[in-house]
Amino acid sequence: MNDIITDLLAIVGVVLNGLPQGLLALTFGFASIPTALAFFVGAVGNTLTQSVAPISFQAETITYAGTSGKNRAERCTMIFLGAIVMALIGAFGLLTKIVDFVGEDIAFGMMAGVGIMLAKVALDMVKSDKLAGGVSLAAALITYYFTRSSGNSLVYTIVVSVVASCVVSMIFEKDKDKIVVVDDKFTRQKFTFNSRVIFGALGMVCLNIGSNISFGSITASMATTGNYNVDHLTLISSLADMASSFFGGAPVEAIISATASAPHAVWAGVIMMALMGVILLVGLLPKISKFVPTSSIAGFLFVLGVFKTVALDAPAALATNPAVGGITMVVTAITNPFLGMVAGIATRLLGV
Repeated sequence: MNDIITDLLAIVGVVLNGLPQGLLALTFGFASIPTALAFFVGAVGNTLTQSVAPISFQAETITYAGTSGKNRAERCTMIFLGAIVMALIGAFGLLTKIVDFVGEDIAFGMMAGVGIMLAKVALDMVKSDKLAGGVSLAAALITYYFTRSSGNSLVYTIVVSVVASCVVSMIFEKDKDKIVVVDDKFTRQKFTFNSRVIFGALGMVCLNIGSNISFGSITASMATTGNYNVDHLTLISSLADMASSFFGGAPVEAIISATASAPHAVWAGVIMMALMGVILLVGLLPKISKFVPTSSIAGFLFVLGVFKTVALDAPAALATNPAVGGITMVVTAITNPFLGMVAGIATRLLGV
């Protein structure tokens, strides 16, 4: 019974984690309802592969796609094209070969760099929304301190911090406006092809190679049951993106998910994705924008980035070759995981 309760807490926590990032996608003009297809593809894919790494809204990819395209047509075109390339990479098992090639020092360096990125994003959220973000950070630190010896500490941390932030926001920010989504239905997109879209699609590929390797590995490291294969994750997320973007929906990618630390990691992730799909399909996401502040995930991101990622992966990255691991970590932190990987490989080839 305790395991089921912990599973439910993890599911609720990751759903609450995804909602603010889903709202971010709506601010860039993506349709909410068609994005449900991506989550259903993810639920089916993880059921078939028994993968512990689910997919959901990812702030980095949403922001990149949203700022790289001028309108929904351009953004969805670059997502669809990038997803085709990533699907081929996953189908032919190329990402596993990339992971084997880069080595552990670079892989750990990328993960540590992502941890720094997460901490920075969390602090930026607190700066932009001191009330909701500050409450989220404080609640997360307190919760993690008292539950750090538990295997479910991340589950407790995300639930308490997000709920506390939402409650405070509802009490003190009652005049918050809802997000209005234009043409929020299944409408086939008229894809647009120009230089901006082509380069945007290539950028999506680079970003997703790095995030699939780093986010997927971090998530898998939390699980004690189930399977994990980065090529399966890549293929599932790519098919999900193709289904979503074809009708105007947002990208749905690899995430760092607390469901992996739940007792039944695979099914917790599958139920989370199915639940997110239902929330989107019935049109609830725009309606809850008044109650869930984007900064509500600040506390969880900070704890995950500092205590569960940097603290664990940075020493491993620096153990074998400090120069390679360190440069990978720093470049990842200030740019993205793909460029961090390239910098680490270049450092190794130079014999530094």
